[in-house]
Amino acid sequence: MGGSYLIQPVVAFYSFGLFMTIPLLQQYVYSRLWEQLSSAPYSSSQSAQCVNSSSNLTFTIMEVQKQASVFILYAELSFLVPSMFSCPLLVSCSDSLGRKAAIVPPLLGNLLFSVCCFLISCFSLDLHFLLGAGFVAGLFGGPSALLGGCFAYVADRCREEARAGVDLIWGLIAGLAPACTGVLIYAIGFRWPFLIVFLLYLLTLAYVVLVLGDSLASVIPLPSQKLLGQLQSVYMMFGTGSRRRNTALGLTLAVFALFKMCRDGGMSIIILYQLNQPLCWSELLIGCSSLLGMIVHLGSYAGVSFFSRCLDDANVVLLGLLSLAGGLLMAAFAHTTLLMLLVRLPLILSDMPSAVLRSMMSNLVPGSEQGAVFACVVFLEMLSACVALVVFNSTYAATVTWFSGFSFLLASLLTVIPALLIG
Repeated sequence: MGGSYLIQPVVAFYSFGLFMTIPLLQQYVYSRLWEQLSSAPYSSSQSAQCVNSSSNLTFTIMEVQKQASVFILYAELSFLVPSMFSCPLLVSCSDSLGRKAAIVPPLLGNLLFSVCCFLISCFSLDLHFLLGAGFVAGLFGGPSALLGGCFAYVADRCREEARAGVDLIWGLIAGLAPACTGVLIYAIGFRWPFLIVFLLYLLTLAYVVLVLGDSLASVIPLPSQKLLGQLQSVYMMFGTGSRRRNTALGLTLAVFALFKMCRDGGMSIIILYQLNQPLCWSELLIGCSSLLGMIVHLGSYAGVSFFSRCLDDANVVLLGLLSLAGGLLMAAFAHTTLLMLLVRLPLILSDMPSAVLRSMMSNLVPGSEQGAVFACVVFLEMLSACVALVVFNSTYAATVTWFSGFSFLLASLLTVIPALLIG
């Protein structure tokens, strides 16, 4: 076992690969569907043609938008459905088997997925192979399992203030990695970025296996015990807790799930929205917009540090929900490049609820139940993501021809529900 207890490199390298893959995959699917429906190669010049398009090209763009939204929905669900069951299992098992039990499997799953994406892009294989690759990767837990294991790892060894550092790294990389993706697509196309992602995951796996030590004082293997029995720890967490604690924990979990549904659902279609008329953005502009997203994460991190000194946790969450609602509302009516770039300003505090709610839930349970509470968190995160994708991608496909910003408006209105609950 290695002697290092720095979990930050794991979060940094894994998140870089993950947030490179998300926009890369969406734009790759869009380009392949464009080639199929228009019988013309997709390139950056398509964005210039989009602005002053003819009626035939407008029809093609709308059809690509609809089909891309539906395919991305299927691809995300093929990954999220199996991960809904594997995530809680892996994170809850980490209380007994060590935190690496929740960190190593997602890395293996993403390694396999990146290899499949590279082969599909190399040989122009059928896009439906992505669905099978996503399903296999979902069986290994995915990012929520790894993030849940990392949060539990930090909770084992650090004070509460250090836990926000994981969110900060995750957020900063979420802005930086897509910007790199845009530059790479422009410079070398779609194929080689998938290989770069594979190498990042391989480097991260080597660090976890060879260098990272486990955060638990004692790791007890349970070979004779069924793994599903580990899920009993989630039941016991509620069964042995007081009614007051269970009520607070249940409400906090509900607010977290609804917040994630609004945020992830609203932001899931933003790349398609940017590729659509009248914006017609290129991959470089999409990357620049993602880079501005770092302002959101830095602002949220600073907001948590500042507002937590003068406000209680509930009010900090309310401020974050208000920021999210305002940013999504602005995005719904952003029809120029300048307005779309300025959307990041009202969103500047929108990541605060994620860090604050996780901290609130972690503080409600003892150290021996950290894995159980984060198992609940990742399960609800997966469930809310599934619901969000079905609702918002379907809504976008149905409304793109008459009001492409309707999904943002819907997400903004739905933030009222978690705001009422936390209030």
